[in-house]
Amino acid sequence: MSPSDIAPVSGHWFATTHWSVVIGARGLDTPQARVALETLCGAYWYPLYAYVRRRGYSPEDAQDLTQGFFERILTGGFLDAADREKGKFRSYLLASLNHFLADEWDRARRQKRGGGQPTIPLDADAAEDRYRLEPADELTPERIFERRWALTLLEQVLQQLEAEFRAAGKGTEFEVLHVFLLGEKGEVSYASAAARLGMAESTVGVAIHRLRRRYGELFREIIAHTVSDASEVEEEINHLMQVLSRP
Repeated sequence: MSPSDIAPVSGHWFATTHWSVVIGARGLDTPQARVALETLCGAYWYPLYAYVRRRGYSPEDAQDLTQGFFERILTGGFLDAADREKGKFRSYLLASLNHFLADEWDRARRQKRGGGQPTIPLDADAAEDRYRLEPADELTPERIFERRWALTLLEQVLQQLEAEFRAAGKGTEFEVLHVFLLGEKGEVSYASAAARLGMAESTVGVAIHRLRRRYGELFREIIAHTVSDASEVEEEINHLMQVLSRP
């Protein structure tokens, strides 16, 4: 996928950006605000965990620190300083994490492990399984964060796209055709996909084109949620594409 594959996003997406969730949750005045913020934190925990691990912390300390960081956010820490005019949400989140690591890590480590309900449920074993697949030496903490951030966005797009297809009664079509989005089609050809779906090969080609188009639209919409205004969408897309294209 390239930026040219991604359709423009309309202005209404900026009514419910990640910045809107953060700014609207200041003080956590409502249960809805807390749930929204918890959901947001839960979506991006792994890029932050991977960043902390690459900074040299042990798996146990990285889990404690990531949890401690989320606790600070969910109890109002860092929210007062949040300003959507600062630009990209990922940049704000990483800067806040660095501030936390510099000033608050000792307090987080002093908290008794398992002494309370985790702020965000982190699967430590799964996190380490994923982290062991990361390149051992090539990526700095900042690069591994950006790469995992970009991949997390793409995972969200794929999940949303699958949900749309299943809601439309096209779950089997998605299962067969989604490999054409990911560059993992292997032995799957248009002809074999057509045979599995009982479609003409030309119809499969049209379906794949529409699938790719919708994938691009959803990607742009998710990017729009992470920046402060429409002028930053193209820049962020280009940046993340470059991140994913690096070896």
